[in-house]
Amino acid sequence: MSHPIGVERTSDGHKPYIPASQALPEITLKAVLLGLILAAVLAGANAYLGLKVGMTVSASIPAAVISMAILRMFRNHNILENNIVQTAASAGESLAAGVIFTFPALIILQHWAGFPFLPTMGIALCGGVLGVLFTVPLRRALVIEADLRFPEGVATAEVLKAGTERGSGAKLIAIGGIAAALLKLSQTGLKIAQSSIHGSLTAGRSIFGFGTDLSPSLLGVGYIVGPLVGCLVLAGGLISWMLGIPIYLAIADPEVVAAIVGDATGYSAAQSVWSAQIRYMGVGAMVVGGVWALVSLLGAVREGVRSSLEAVRVSRTHGGDQVPRTERDTPITIVGIGTIALAVPIFLVFMLVVDQTALGITSGLYWGALAIGTLFALTAGFLFASVAGYMAGLVGSSNNPISGVTIATILLISLILYMLLGSQIDFTVSGAQALSASTTAILVGAVVACAAAIAGDNMQDLKAGRIVGATPFRQQIMQMIGVIAGALAIAPILGLLYEAYGLGGSFPREGMDPNEMLSAPQATLMASVADGVFARNLPWPMITIGGIIAATVIALDKTLEARGASFRVPVLAVAVGIYLPLELEVPIFVGGIIAWLVTRSVKNSGGGREEINKAKQRGLLFASGLITGEALVGILLAIPFAATQSTDVLRIAPVGFEPIAQLIGIATGIGFTAWLYLASRKAT
Repeated sequence: MSHPIGVERTSDGHKPYIPASQALPEITLKAVLLGLILAAVLAGANAYLGLKVGMTVSASIPAAVISMAILRMFRNHNILENNIVQTAASAGESLAAGVIFTFPALIILQHWAGFPFLPTMGIALCGGVLGVLFTVPLRRALVIEADLRFPEGVATAEVLKAGTERGSGAKLIAIGGIAAALLKLSQTGLKIAQSSIHGSLTAGRSIFGFGTDLSPSLLGVGYIVGPLVGCLVLAGGLISWMLGIPIYLAIADPEVVAAIVGDATGYSAAQSVWSAQIRYMGVGAMVVGGVWALVSLLGAVREGVRSSLEAVRVSRTHGGDQVPRTERDTPITIVGIGTIALAVPIFLVFMLVVDQTALGITSGLYWGALAIGTLFALTAGFLFASVAGYMAGLVGSSNNPISGVTIATILLISLILYMLLGSQIDFTVSGAQALSASTTAILVGAVVACAAAIAGDNMQDLKAGRIVGATPFRQQIMQMIGVIAGALAIAPILGLLYEAYGLGGSFPREGMDPNEMLSAPQATLMASVADGVFARNLPWPMITIGGIIAATVIALDKTLEARGASFRVPVLAVAVGIYLPLELEVPIFVGGIIAWLVTRSVKNSGGGREEINKAKQRGLLFASGLITGEALVGILLAIPFAATQSTDVLRIAPVGFEPIAQLIGIATGIGFTAWLYLASRKAT
C-alpha cells in the first residue's frame, strides 16, 4: 500500500517505534567507532565463511545484539543509536561477500600471487558505495511501496525493540562463539578432532560419493536459512553427486575419465569428476536462474524507481522542511553526481590491473575495452542492485542470489569482450592474452557483485530503520562508513587467509595440506566461466543440462505459485546445491531441519506465535555465535600458519591419532547438533 509523505506509519500501517517528531541522537562518536570495529571484524568473519562454504549470512542481528550489550555500558544510549551501529556493521560484512565471490578468481587464474591492497580496496570501495547510492532511489519503491517481507530487516527491528532483555542475547552469541572457536582450534590448529568424514560406494564404473563436514558454523548457516532452503540445497547436491557423477562415469569415454581422475579412487575420484565436469551444471543453472530473476523483476523495479523519483519531486515542490525526519533520504542529485564520479576511480583501477602489453592490442581498442567495461559495470550494477534489493525483500539477505547475478555478469561481459577483442586476438593461441581479458571480466564482475551485495543488505537495514523510526539519510551515511571499514580490512584479511590455507586449489607454496584449503567455490566458478569463454573450452553440454534443470525448477515453482502452495522452490537455491561439494550441504540441511523441529516442538507443546518467535530468535543468536566464533578463530589461526608457512605449527596430535580424531569429530558434530536444538527450545 502506498503511504504519502508525512504520514508517520510504516508500510504495514503501524507507527514507527520512535515517531518522526522525536529526535534522538543517532550518529554519535561511540556509535561510529563501534560500527567501524564491528564492520571490519564481521567482514573478516564473513570472508572466511564464504571462502569455506560459498555461502554468507547477514550479520545485522548479531551486530544489533553486540551493540546493545556494549552501548548499555554508557549512560546515554538509545535504540536508534544501536540501529546505526548494526547498519554500519552489516554493510561491512556484506561487502565481504561481493569481494570473496570474485577477487580470489584472480589468484586461481594465476594473474595475482596475492591481494594487492590498492586495487582490492579500490574496487571494493567503489562497488560498495555504488550499492549504497543505488538503494537511495529504491528505498521508497521497495521498503514502502512494495509488499515485501524483508525477513532479516523485520527480525533486526524486533531484536532492537526487545533490547530490554538485558544481555541475554549477547550471552548466547558469546557461548556459541566460544564453543565453536574451541572446536575450530581443536580441528584446524591442534588436529585432535577431524573436520569432515566421507566415503563412497562403487557400482560398475559409477561412484557414489557421500560425506559431511563437521563444522558447527555450517549448522548455524542451515538454521538461519531454514528448512526449505536447506532441503533445496541438498537436493541440488544429490542431483550432482547421486545422479550426475555416477551417470557421467558410466557413459563417458574411459580415456577421458582416466585423464580427469588420474590415480584417485573412491571419494577423491568423484570429487575430480565433479570439479572438472559436473559443477558446470551449476553454472548453467545459476545463469538461467539469475537471468530469470532479472527478467521477472524488471517491471516491478522500473515502476518502483519511477514512483520513488516522483516522491522526490513532490517533496521538493512542497519544501524539504515539510518532509518528516523518517522520510529524509540522501538528495537524489548527490546520487547522480556520485555515480558518475565513481566511473573515474573504477576506470583507473581497471587500467592499473589490466596491462595493455599483455593484451597485445592497439591503444584505441585497449581504452575502448576499459571504457566499455566501466560503463557495463555501472549499468549492470544498477540493474542487479535493484534485483538484489528486491530479492532481499522476498527471501532475505542470507538467501540473496548474489553469486547468480555475478555469474550472469561475468558471462555476458566475457562474451562482449570476446567479440570486441577477437578482431585482434586469437584467444585459442595466446594464453596470456586470454588471461588479461578474463581479468577484465572478473574486475567488472567484482564491481557488480559488491554493489549487489551492499544493495541487498542496505534494503534490510532501511526496513529495520523504517520500523524503529530511524532517519534514512543518517543510515545511508553509516552504510558508507561500514563500506569504508570493510574495504580497508578485506585485502589484508584475504592475503592472510590465502597464505595460511590456500584458495580454490591455488596455494602460495608447495607442501600445503589440501584438506585445510578454503575452497572458494564461487570464485572458482567465476574464474572457470571467464577463462572458459576466451579459451573456448567451457563444457557447454553440462552447462546446457544445468540450464534445463533450472528451467524445470522454474516451471515447478510457477506451478506451485499458480496453485497457491504454501511453499515455493527458488531456483538459485537448487543451483547453489548443484555447484557446492556434498559434504558442505549436509550440515546446512541438518541445521535447517533443526529449525523446523524447533518450530514443530513448540507447536506440539501448545506454544503460540510468540513462543515460536522467541525460540527462533534464540536459535538465530546461538547460530550466529557458532558462525562468528569459528570464523574468527579461522582468521586468527591464519597468523601463525602464514608466519611459519605451516598448518601444523600448533599440532599436538601424535602420529596415528587419526582414528581417534575422527571419533572426536563425529562426537562433537552430534553434540553441537543437539546443543543447537536445545538452545533454541529453551526459549519456551
